[in-house]
Amino acid sequence: MNERLTVVYWDSTALLSYLFKDCYSDIAMEKARQKGVHLLTTLSIAEVFTVISRIQKEQLMPELMANSLFDMLEFGPWSRLNIVPDTISLRELAGRWSLRGAGLWHLATAKTLQKEFPELMILTFDKELAMASKGEKLKLIVAL
Repeated sequence: MNERLTVVYWDSTALLSYLFKDCYSDIAMEKARQKGVHLLTTLSIAEVFTVISRIQKEQLMPELMANSLFDMLEFGPWSRLNIVPDTISLRELAGRWSLRGAGLWHLATAKTLQKEFPELMILTFDKELAMASKGEKLKLIVAL
């Protein structure tokens, strides 16, 4: 039997739910344990680094814990991507969907990756990005 490869694109909302306990953490943890390719872009990493650093600067988290979270990002189950969506895709998708800049960027990146990985699924807990992803025929791991 030929099993299909699982390819999961993680946006920053999914990654934050993996690192910090919230109502979506169980889903994120379950997906992180799933065999397959877990894709993480530098944008997601930057967004999450910013959150961790802000919490640390506000002295809401000890430095040791922050360093542990940074290590989880570095050595977690993800394959890191240095990818930039093309401006034509960004412009077309911006015309179809009302998304914040990062959401638009994630959508365009996932659409770009879908060409190479038709089985790609997006893991997001952002309602607007989830709706746009569904509208663009991207497979969602969870419907919000």
